[in-house]
Parts: sequence; C-alpha cells; structure tokens
Amino acid sequence: MRTVKVAIVGGGLSGLYAAALLAQHGMTDYVVIDARDVVGGRIVSTPGAAGPVDRFDLGPAWFWPGCQSQLDRLVSDLGLVRFRQHEAGDMLVERTHNEAPLRTRGHASSPASMRLAGGMGALVDALRRRVDETRIVTGQAVRRMRRAGPGVEIDSEDATGHATTWRAGHVLLAVPPRLAESGIDFAPALPSSLARQWRATDTWMAPHAKYVAVYAAPFWRDLGLSGAARSMAGPLGDIHDASMPGGSAALFGFFGVPAAVRKRVPDDVLRAHCRAQLGRLFGPQAAAPTAEFLKDWASDPYTSTAMDAHATGGHAGAPDATAPAGPWEGRLTGIASEWSSRFPGYLAGAVDAASVGVRALLDPLTNDTLHYLE
Repeated sequence: MRTVKVAIVGGGLSGLYAAALLAQHGMTDYVVIDARDVVGGRIVSTPGAAGPVDRFDLGPAWFWPGCQSQLDRLVSDLGLVRFRQHEAGDMLVERTHNEAPLRTRGHASSPASMRLAGGMGALVDALRRRVDETRIVTGQAVRRMRRAGPGVEIDSEDATGHATTWRAGHVLLAVPPRLAESGIDFAPALPSSLARQWRATDTWMAPHAKYVAVYAAPFWRDLGLSGAARSMAGPLGDIHDASMPGGSAALFGFFGVPAAVRKRVPDDVLRAHCRAQLGRLFGPQAAAPTAEFLKDWASDPYTSTAMDAHATGGHAGAPDATAPAGPWEGRLTGIASEWSSRFPGYLAGAVDAASVGVRALLDPLTNDTLHYLE
C-alpha cells in the first residue's frame, strides 16, 4: 500500500493544475492517478507531422481571455502563444445535400475566441513540466474508494486487472461528476443527494465527436470564406477554420449526428461522408485532405457513460463538490471542470475548480485532514 497526503484522481487539466498548485505551495506528498496511458484528459491533440505547431485539437480548442482572466494569466505564466480564431470572411449555411450552400456574412466572436499555438496540448505539456514526473501514475483506473480510519483507501487497476491500493488523507476528484459516480464504488456510499447531483450532471464533450481535415494551405480564405459553416445536412453540423499560424491549414467540425447513430457507422464511412460534405461546401480541394482525424468522445470509456449517449452536450450547472456531512465530509473534493460555479464544463472551469479545491485543502484554518500522516 502506498501512502500520500493527497491523491488526485484524474490527470486532465484540473488534475495537473491542482498538482502544480500543491507543488507551488510546498506540498510534494501527492500522487496523480490517471486511467489513460497519457495525461491530458479531454485535451487531446493530433500528432504533429511538422512538430508541435501542426497539432490540432480533438477536444476543447478555445478560451476567452475577455471573461476568463484566470486561465489567461496561466497561459501567460506558462509562456504559451495565443492567437485569435480566424473568422474573417463569409460563412456558409447548408440546408440540404441537393441545395447549394448559402453564402452569408460571417461574424466575429465577442469576447474574442482564442486558441493556443500547438493546440491545447501545449497547455498540458507546460503544466506537466511543473509536476514531479514520479508523482504521476498512468494506466491506472480508480475503481473503489473506502473510508479507512482517518483517511481514504483507493483501489486502482491497470489494463491487466492488477490492483494497486493507495492511502490518502484527502482525495481531489479530477474526473467528471457523472463518471465518478458511475465508475467508482464508494464505501460507505456517497450521500444520496450528492450522488443524484453528480449523476445528473452532463459531462462536457461526452456526447460529441470531432473531425479534423488537414491541408497544405487555407485555400478557402482566397475565396473570401472564413472556414465557418453551419449545416442541417451533415454529418458535420458546425465547422470552423482550425489552421495553425506557421503550420498547416485545417478545417474541423462537430458532428451533428447523434452518438447512437454514429456508433452504428464505421469510422472510415464517417470520414468519407465528412470529406464529401467539405467538398460540397468548400470545393473539390476540401474533399482531398492530406490527413484527417476523428475523435468520438461518446465511445471514450474515460469520458462518457451510458447516460451521456442521449445528453445534449451543454454546459450544466455545477453540482456540490463535497459532502456536507457524514463519513466523506472533509475527505473528498470534486475539482473537474463541471464543478466550477463560474465556468462549468469549460477549460477555464477546470482551472477555477482546481484552484478552489486546493485553496480549501491548504487552508489550515478550515482543513486538518492532511495532518494524520505526519
């Protein structure tokens, strides 16, 4: 059994940021446990053919410094390069397969939508460099948590079923509420009202899928197009320019086809339909990308549950992050993005929820859960 003061379950943005904050405050007795083979959670970037500059986001891609100042300060502190989402030019609206798309005036987001050079994977990479590598354990899915004496015992399993047990003074849950409630066996059980809240909270990205098509140049801009399109014909419903300054050009789209339908269609068929749609919208060049990528989050077991298959995919209100009383009081705190009261489901929400959780954990006036392991 391995003993730590703080166990962080989940190595996405909130988990890595929490670990970096703990280290910054001199707390080095922690572990980050992640079920995936790599950290990052819902931040996933494509492999960069020409290095990091050519990575494209298959998960979240935008943030809004105009209203998300805490995340913007983190981006600056990490020395990352931000740039504005390309929106200059007209957008296209497709009503049916048989009708030529309507060309209409585009619009600029307000506040401005910003992206990171190298994709959001650059944010994960930079945060990871601030975390002790020996404190990150990947390929370990947490299956059980139980109150044991003054702390919490955590059972995790690798892909072969081999189990590891951890003992911690406090657990920071950096996985979505619904995923935690459905995938972790809590003993004793969570308070019923808290479990209901977590179960009812939609997981951002869980019902979605994204497609990225890569090109040598953003030829649509020469036609006066922004790369943005809305389609009622599909399979992509919402399309945008995903090009990287100094790198390759790209278009990406969110699928408008429900997860239950996508599940019945092979990936190569979905890609073929996406290429055909881009060809209808942007011309023959768009139907022949140099590379293409598809990520269906609804089929990702570390993001989506059965309940998410029919979810709307919106940003739900934040549930309670802690148990107000009972055996889990003071031992368990939710810090994934969905627990942010300010930006639930957004990248900024992951930073907000993690900072709130860590601040409460390290406050000696309100928290004494870490001292039993001294």
